[in-house]
Amino acid sequence: MKNCIFIVILLFGVLFIFQSSFAQEKELMLKDVNKDDLGNVTDEFQEYFFEALKQKGIENYEKALDALEQCKKLELNNPVVYFEMARNYNELEKYEEAIANLEKAHQLAPEREDILNQLYRNYTQAKDYENSIATLKKLLQFDEKYKEKLGNIYLLDLQYEEALQIIDQLDADKGPSSYRNKLRRQIYARTGNTAAQIKNLERSISINPESEQNYLDLIYIYSDMGDHQKAYLTALDLLEANPGSTLVHLALYKFYLDREEPDQAVNSMKVVFESEEIDPESKFKVLNDFLLFVDSNPDYEDDLMQVSKMLSKRENAPKLYRQLGQYYLNRGEKENALSFFETGLKKETNDFQLVKNTILLQLELEKNEKARDLSKEMLEVFPAQPVLFLLQGIALNQLKEYNEAIEILTFGLDYLINNPRMEVDFYTQLSKAHAALGEKEEASDFSHKVESIIKELE
Repeated sequence: MKNCIFIVILLFGVLFIFQSSFAQEKELMLKDVNKDDLGNVTDEFQEYFFEALKQKGIENYEKALDALEQCKKLELNNPVVYFEMARNYNELEKYEEAIANLEKAHQLAPEREDILNQLYRNYTQAKDYENSIATLKKLLQFDEKYKEKLGNIYLLDLQYEEALQIIDQLDADKGPSSYRNKLRRQIYARTGNTAAQIKNLERSISINPESEQNYLDLIYIYSDMGDHQKAYLTALDLLEANPGSTLVHLALYKFYLDREEPDQAVNSMKVVFESEEIDPESKFKVLNDFLLFVDSNPDYEDDLMQVSKMLSKRENAPKLYRQLGQYYLNRGEKENALSFFETGLKKETNDFQLVKNTILLQLELEKNEKARDLSKEMLEVFPAQPVLFLLQGIALNQLKEYNEAIEILTFGLDYLINNPRMEVDFYTQLSKAHAALGEKEEASDFSHKVESIIKELE
């Protein structure tokens, strides 16, 4: 009897905890919904609405919509239901249905800012700029912050005059902002109003002479117009206003090269390479110009080596070493080229072009053991690249490791597809290995295959 009483008490306790937990969960799910917005609704409505929120919370949007359909049957004119339906349709990327429900919600509750805000976003996403603009104008009654968004939508809708009016008005009310300046310059660029763009930048510089970006934009415009003298003078103005600027040297080094002032150009390049503000890709472009410059001005090769060491310490990028290696390779300085290639591979092994260049140069310089070991290592990184099997086979043949060469070359042929020229190289190396082992018949077979393919290619 006591056991039965205990079980009943236990079940009652579990039921109480479950109901309490369920109630707490319900409160949690409803916390982002203003209960007053639901209106005077029935318990049945609340249960379906709570179920919809719960299903949405676990990303079960279709079931959430099913529950909201039940809510709609119970309360046909409740704007919150339509708003929640729109949110679920958005998650399902059914934007037309979302807009239809938002429009209904707005019709039922025209003063709801959250509904209007979502409606403007959906219109914008659908590129329905006319309705987006109309909705933003309604939102202005809630907050002036929507005015900047309105200017942006005017720009998207190609209504440039209206966009400029909004931007000018905001500048007058709140003072200039970098975001609005970007919008304004986009408009000038699209309308081809270069004079207005220059005037705007000059005004911005006079207001804030320490802002680098305004100078840089002006330098770009002058350069694009072909007025290199004004671009150069603007760069000097920036350097005077901000002597610590490193970005200006991205422009200055080119101006110095054009003006045949090599010492200043090299100094500007060094500033670029030392800068932590400038991204590696921009440095690579400058390095490429530096390499071309040194090729024509070998007296500055020591500066190039100094820069190379500097970059190798600051930038962990194989592209840098590939560029330097290729430069020395073009000059016929193969040992220097190989040194840079090999250093690059210590930093990064996923640059296949760098891998291939390195092994080819190792073979050319008869560093066959290095070529054998590197190609073997790189086959773990690039297991389906037939050229690595071929290069390893060549290295093994050079080292007189003929059986290993035959094995790796035969294996590599399985990865070769529609590449008769490389097939010739494979068969040539196989013929060489078999001949060295005294296997004349096999060597002859591969030689005939080579001849046959060459005839077909002719």
